[in-house]
Amino acid sequence: MEKALWYLLTATRGGENRVRLLRAISQRPKNANELADELDVDYKTVRHHLDMLIDHGVVEASDEQYARLHFLTDEFQRHRETFEEIAATVDVESAASDDSATTAGQRGGDRRESEERHGPSGDHGDPEVK
Repeated sequence: MEKALWYLLTATRGGENRVRLLRAISQRPKNANELADELDVDYKTVRHHLDMLIDHGVVEASDEQYARLHFLTDEFQRHRETFEEIAATVDVESAASDDSATTAGQRGGDRRESEERHGPSGDHGDPEVK
């Protein structure tokens, strides 16, 4: 289970969303629609991550076909400490990338404001040469 958690949460692109899914399911069992709404993630994306977590024995689904609830497995619960350790590294990495994205967004915003004032060519209102 420890290897599976490291793989699912750090070695693949969806690690941050999987941490969020696991934390949400930890609060109480939920179906895919509830998870998509709560986490503001596309339903198909949630289904994909749930399928990965089920395939690796981290999450199990109830038997119902409609509004199937998802639970953490007993095996996952035995490795909760490992999950928390890994999740802390994912949280740190996502916070750092959020800061980078915010900084980049601010720079992008500055550029857009400049283009609105001066035009996309950056000519700052100089008369056009014909």
